[in-house]
Amino acid sequence: MSWTARASGGLASWATPRRPWLAWRRRQQQQQLRPGPLASLGRLCLGGAWPRPIVDMSYSRHFLDFQGSSIPTSMKKLVATKLSSNFREAVTLRHVPVPLPGDHDLLVRNRFVGINASDINFSAGRYDTSVKPPFDVGFEGMGEVVALGLSASAKYTVGQPVSYFRPGAFAEYIVVPAKEAIPIPTVKPEFLSLLVSGATAYISLKELGELSEGKTVLVTAAAGGTGQFAVQLAKKAKCHVLGTCSSDEKSGFLKSIGCDRPINYKIEHVADVLKKECPKGVDVVYESVGGKMFDLAINSLATKGRLIIIGFISGYQTPTGLQPSNVEILPAKLLRKSASIRGFFLLHYISEYQAAMKHLVEMCENKELTCEVDFGDMSPEGKFTGLESVFRAIDYMYMGKNIGKIVVELPHSVNSKL
Repeated sequence: MSWTARASGGLASWATPRRPWLAWRRRQQQQQLRPGPLASLGRLCLGGAWPRPIVDMSYSRHFLDFQGSSIPTSMKKLVATKLSSNFREAVTLRHVPVPLPGDHDLLVRNRFVGINASDINFSAGRYDTSVKPPFDVGFEGMGEVVALGLSASAKYTVGQPVSYFRPGAFAEYIVVPAKEAIPIPTVKPEFLSLLVSGATAYISLKELGELSEGKTVLVTAAAGGTGQFAVQLAKKAKCHVLGTCSSDEKSGFLKSIGCDRPINYKIEHVADVLKKECPKGVDVVYESVGGKMFDLAINSLATKGRLIIIGFISGYQTPTGLQPSNVEILPAKLLRKSASIRGFFLLHYISEYQAAMKHLVEMCENKELTCEVDFGDMSPEGKFTGLESVFRAIDYMYMGKNIGKIVVELPHSVNSKL
């Protein structure tokens, strides 16, 4: 039985023996990590530094995961190497070492990662101008814990399904602080749709929407990743819901999730429909398109109406990230109706996030919420599989083809047994 050590950031981490990791873990807990002969040897070998234990990991040339298949020392991930809203120009696929979790961390093997319209805002450096390339990209993923630090093992175990919302998701493996991980019942892609898209709809409508029975709600891009949840949550609040979309197929989907009046803007004039359906105006708008759709939504607000901006996808591919809009007369329009505009950025409501996710996961699990995912099966090159397909998936989103949340599957390619 051999033991090995690996340095990380100036600290060393003792790996467990190949087989009895569970016994080792229990023994260490029982001894409260009292230094023994092996630990003393470690301190001598490492210049006196106390080794940081990593539970449930064994590697000499490779890691050992909970299924007994080898985890390579290197992995693929996507990295922004230049600032651009053109994701293909900004981002490069790289091979890098598999990261090592710290004492309070989990190492997660990604099974599914989510695509967001804001992925290109991130690659363009619009959220934090102080960040310079290279930097990791992707916001959300899910998979199994394949290794974890000793402190993290108090709440998590190897093999446990988890999801997370943090930068760097476009990778085969990712280190996630245990306090940020979200336990899920199983690695089911529907749960992934809740992490950003579902949480954005849930928290923004709860905190800013002031929904109540009988109110009228307009959801733009209603058949998309977040729009689908805004429609359903507004219906649960007993509102009358209208939703814009770009095809009859999407209209059919919206009807299936309870939308009272889908509006296919390719064949209908949205303003005319709203005047007919909502003669007193719209009480709440859940807006993610921007440009002309934003102007139309402002004009359609009722007295004391509220417009929640969660994005403006129509402008993201432009150099400035914005589409021209008639903002000069906006103050007058709002004043005349005592209306308001509220911006919503999910990171500013992170204190509400865990509670929102708990409720959303419960609703999804109990089939109280439809969580539609789109794997790109109908795209020209087929299903989005592997990190290489993230580029296609983002193109697919900006062509307006998706129904529901776009998800990329990352199949585990390592099948060798120790």
